[in-house]
Amino acid sequence: MELENRVLSRDISQLLYEKGKTLGTAESCTGGRIAEAIISTPGASNYFKGSIVCYNNEIKEQLLFVDHVLLEEKTAFCEEVAIQMVKGACKTLNVDFAISATGIAGPGGGTKDIPVGTIWLACGNVDKIVTLKLEEDEGRDMNLTSATYKALQLLLDFLESNKELLGTEETSD
Repeated sequence: MELENRVLSRDISQLLYEKGKTLGTAESCTGGRIAEAIISTPGASNYFKGSIVCYNNEIKEQLLFVDHVLLEEKTAFCEEVAIQMVKGACKTLNVDFAISATGIAGPGGGTKDIPVGTIWLACGNVDKIVTLKLEEDEGRDMNLTSATYKALQLLLDFLESNKELLGTEETSD
């Protein structure tokens, strides 16, 4: 999927760079893989500000402002945490858009309620966020590879479906 990630990264780059918009990531289980895919495109420094790899809850709370009670009640592996990670990344990194990933890549750590392979992805800005839940367990490496690819695709789809957020809203005469 490396080639596919490069194509997605290039397409994201064109949309953001042309409009002067910025991007950051907040990654837990993916450990920086999404950021790595984004910077594979030459010129990424023109729109990509950085990433917060928040592998434990303390960092999610302190740097991304994820609610402690939410983490205690629902765990870090839920849609609400992925959403709060996007909002926190937008604030902390001072970016227009962010991508987040949180989940259980495996091989261990899963439970009956949240099995290995459960990964929540989110992207958007502070006002509008979309999410995607992955539930396939194809082994740790494939879980992470798939999450990275699907996160980039989710962002590209989000940007193309919400061009008004890029300042490119088409109007008819």
